[in-house]
Amino acid sequence: MAEPDFWNDQDNARKLIDETNLLKEKRDSFLSLKQGYEDEITALDLLREEPDPDLHQEVEEDLSKLQDEFHEYELDLLLSGKYDNHNALMEIHPGAGGTEAMDWADMLLRMYQRYCENSGFKFEINDYEAGEEAGVKSVSIRIVGKNAYGMLKSENGVHRLVRISPFDSAKRRHTSFASVEVIPEVDDSIQIDIDPKDLRIDVYRSSGAGGQHINKTSSAVRITHLPTGIVTTSQAQRSQIQNRETAMNELRAKLFHLEEEKKRKQKQALKGEQKEIGWGSQIRSYVFHPYNLVKDLRTGHETADTKGVMDGDLQPFIYAYLQWRLSQENPE
Repeated sequence: MAEPDFWNDQDNARKLIDETNLLKEKRDSFLSLKQGYEDEITALDLLREEPDPDLHQEVEEDLSKLQDEFHEYELDLLLSGKYDNHNALMEIHPGAGGTEAMDWADMLLRMYQRYCENSGFKFEINDYEAGEEAGVKSVSIRIVGKNAYGMLKSENGVHRLVRISPFDSAKRRHTSFASVEVIPEVDDSIQIDIDPKDLRIDVYRSSGAGGQHINKTSSAVRITHLPTGIVTTSQAQRSQIQNRETAMNELRAKLFHLEEEKKRKQKQALKGEQKEIGWGSQIRSYVFHPYNLVKDLRTGHETADTKGVMDGDLQPFIYAYLQWRLSQENPE
């Protein structure tokens, strides 16, 4: 950064500054934790020599605060993947099962929306197709915030629900599946070349909620990438231009993700790839009957607080996944 020609390439200069600031932040956090730990050791030694109720309470409060800071620091270190700091693009699709599966997809949509609200992430629905009777046929979401992809990549896969169906008059137990796809949103630093000749762009009237402009103009956009068959849609924005930009950004991210997957396959690094939305492909089970249990089948983490999970309490599952992922990348 001290070189005279450092600012000649402003994009790379800003990128280097951002990386440097991130490293400085990690270093400063470590030094702060180290100092806090040493201060607590000193305070505990004083308590042993001369018990003091006021000092005892102060030490307990400081230890609790230090523990929270350590957890945040550890989580920050776990989120060290190449694209963990990017925004996330998520899609939810019901598996076979009609209304029952569509309702389950809608329940997952609400769960992630609550998680994002609790975590301070911005939750934007780009495209929403409702089910005929209930639930959702498909939905695409953009999640904006620091480490959004890093936190939500754990959700990529098939989710299985077991419950007494509210749509079954005989009150029988049903099993439903829904797939969740999470990819990082690409930014300007990642170049994706798309030939306009490879695109088919259709415009149509929006069908979802969005205000009085809905259904009055053909503002919704569907883009098909002909060589790969990838389709992206957007109908949430007010104008056709905005929806086209949103759909193009999602297409760029999907093409980039496709290329990354090809590279990983070549290196034989793809593990647990899920394609079938059904038995044997799920990453997490949610059981509401005959007992309450949510269990991640990769990490083994589980809880009986099904209501809390469906209300967005996913942090323990995400934390367990990040630790498990690290152990898979660095096996003993």
